[in-house]
Amino acid sequence: MGAHLNSGRVTAEIVRIAAMPGGVRPRAEALIEILRPLLRHDAAWLSLLDPEGRRHQPIIAPGHTGRLQRYLGGPEFTAILERVGLHRDRRPMRAFESPVPVEELPSWVDYFQPDGFAEGVALPLVTADGRYLGMLGAHAGSPDPLSDELCDLLATVAPLIAYAVDPLRTLAALAGMVHGATAGVVLTRSGRTELLPGLPGPHSFGVEPPALHLVGALLAPGRSIARFMVPSTDPERGLVQVTALACPPEPPGHHRALVLLGPPPETYGLTRREMQVLGLLVEGRSNAAIAGALRITPRTAIGHLEHIMAKMGAESRTAAAVRADRQGLYVPAELLRRCS
Repeated sequence: MGAHLNSGRVTAEIVRIAAMPGGVRPRAEALIEILRPLLRHDAAWLSLLDPEGRRHQPIIAPGHTGRLQRYLGGPEFTAILERVGLHRDRRPMRAFESPVPVEELPSWVDYFQPDGFAEGVALPLVTADGRYLGMLGAHAGSPDPLSDELCDLLATVAPLIAYAVDPLRTLAALAGMVHGATAGVVLTRSGRTELLPGLPGPHSFGVEPPALHLVGALLAPGRSIARFMVPSTDPERGLVQVTALACPPEPPGHHRALVLLGPPPETYGLTRREMQVLGLLVEGRSNAAIAGALRITPRTAIGHLEHIMAKMGAESRTAAAVRADRQGLYVPAELLRRCS
């Protein structure tokens, strides 16, 4: 059956796979299987780019040896992809189309050819909004390359494939489960931020970068969620609630935390100053230390604590701190230090 007759079925199957629940890996496995008749491969791989580690992390690589899989996930192979321009392309590239002869590429001479492959094709995965995600590749022992017609079909469905394995989609779905979250970003390993599809960034709430960088400190190892309040630069908003979720340990691996913003919940009538006091209390500060951090007298600090416990219906400092931590009704002490 020709590519023209297969195109509708292939497109429909990719759309179905894109709608599958769960993480990236099962969708990648299903994609490779549905594309098998199209690619006619003996081995394939699908990898996502870790831009901070400058490597393509293979999600799956059926048919490839462990040695070759390790190479596919290393910086040398990423350098080869960049050398031939695949990271800038939008169409599949067959081995004979490489602007650098394959006989001059270590990936081909030292890895693919010794493993018995005579031809291959690589397809850059670029989303509809222009984000380069990674690569889909296939190799065969037969020297016969894919036809132009099949390459045209691959180019047509490439954005759908990219959509199916886009790691930000999983995080956007997770964001949708947080009540009241109407803006957000993803914090990466190096502290950069990436926008989530369908959500505005923190600027829409008037939240400054120091508040976002708190997430790394608050999401200590073993803690998967943190919720707290931050002041907005928009005086009409006052305080904004931040919910930070640790990202699932999925490829490409550089996403660290999902940072979501929304309006404050029921605050028991707590003032901004009282939430600052609560932040220091959550950190375990004594009355004297709270007074010193806020540049107030110990008596004033004690007065704030008494008002807090009365408003929250807490019988002790500890109970107030636990409730504030669980409900996110505090301004973190670290934010006070960074902004002072």
